[in-house]
Amino acid sequence: MDKQRDFVLRTIEERNVRFVRLWFTDVAGTLKSVAIAPAEVEGAFAEGIGFDGSAIEGLARSYEADMLAHPDPATFQILPWRGGDDVTARMFCDITTPDAVPASADPRNVLRRALAKAASMGFSFYTHPEIEFYLLKSSQIGPEGPIPVDKAGYFDNVPGGTAHDFRMRAVNMLEQLGISVEFSHHEGGPGQNEIDLRYADALTTADNIMTFRTVIKEVAIEQGVYATFMPKPFTEHPGSGMHTHMSLFEGDTNAFFDASGEYHLSKTGRSFIAGLLKHAPEITAVTNQYVNSYKRLWGGGEAPSFVCWGHNNRSALVRVPLYKPNKSQSSRVEYRAIDSAANPYLSYALILAAGLKGIEEGYELPAETEDNVWNLTDSERRAMGIQPLPTSLDHAIRKLEESELAAETLGEQVFSYVLANKRAEWSDYRAQVTPYELKTNLETL
Repeated sequence: MDKQRDFVLRTIEERNVRFVRLWFTDVAGTLKSVAIAPAEVEGAFAEGIGFDGSAIEGLARSYEADMLAHPDPATFQILPWRGGDDVTARMFCDITTPDAVPASADPRNVLRRALAKAASMGFSFYTHPEIEFYLLKSSQIGPEGPIPVDKAGYFDNVPGGTAHDFRMRAVNMLEQLGISVEFSHHEGGPGQNEIDLRYADALTTADNIMTFRTVIKEVAIEQGVYATFMPKPFTEHPGSGMHTHMSLFEGDTNAFFDASGEYHLSKTGRSFIAGLLKHAPEITAVTNQYVNSYKRLWGGGEAPSFVCWGHNNRSALVRVPLYKPNKSQSSRVEYRAIDSAANPYLSYALILAAGLKGIEEGYELPAETEDNVWNLTDSERRAMGIQPLPTSLDHAIRKLEESELAAETLGEQVFSYVLANKRAEWSDYRAQVTPYELKTNLETL
């Protein structure tokens, strides 16, 4: 840690950094930032930077407002969109109380606790997200709704097109920030794009996702367009998910790999998937935290609506991708429900907790689903034991309320805040009179 701190202080001086932004995330998943002068960085390392935690969504109650932000020197990066003389850097922070106790409501700390639980079982948790988003001509909504920047489709190559240039610029920026990109391409919807980040430990991935969203927004502003991570901005086009590939390692050994297992999947891997399936409905209010998230989950376009798993079944909630011969490290599972507007710290903590519960309790993996689940009838799905994911935020809240796993993983304060926040959102949504109701009812009733 001292070497990392020395590196940061030296780099600030050598690169003539003018501002250092300290970043952290509130419980709702919004990035927060405070800028300090370079001269304050050494003190921030030693003592933290004080702020009013009660002013941050879900972070602290009013009677325990004083909080400290402690920058993590391992996350130091120069921000590539702040050029000229105003060189700006950033570091993610861990939040503590004044007596140096990790803040129970700090999402980064929630994930750290889940990772510590995994470590106590001998596991490290690695993740690889595929992040989808839409590029729009602006944030303004016309009579026909949002206007995408193009009419291209899946994997389309649009020479000189906005999305093509956008992805090049965004990927270059991410690489400058030390975030490795595996793939980038146009997705299925008009103006929809996907950029996949390389495997990293889950905490680094969550930090990278928060940085990724900021980069995408900054590049969009720079290029005169608007980027949105809204799960389902168009009724007729696919929603934006964040399918996440994941694996557990024991040291350098992939705990999901078994050369003799079906699909080369180990007993540990099978129990992990069983845990995901059993607990998926109760964690969905976090992995899919908005009213709009359920328009994606139940709107088709390869979004998962039912709790099942398959090998190469893209209608399944959990998929076991094709194993690469002679690459045991590649054994992994893909969780397909989470959307790109989720709080990555809380979502990955709950996904990990669900999988670990399956391993701890020795859950048995149900039979694989080979059929396209959407094409089955309700009675066929019931006969196969396939349950639906929550169909609305209200449904998801009721599942979350009953979840011992979520309460234990999130901690009392975060669990209570998430429930209160989501209940308020559902109440506001339920009170709205929508254009659909006016169009279908006003003249006929």
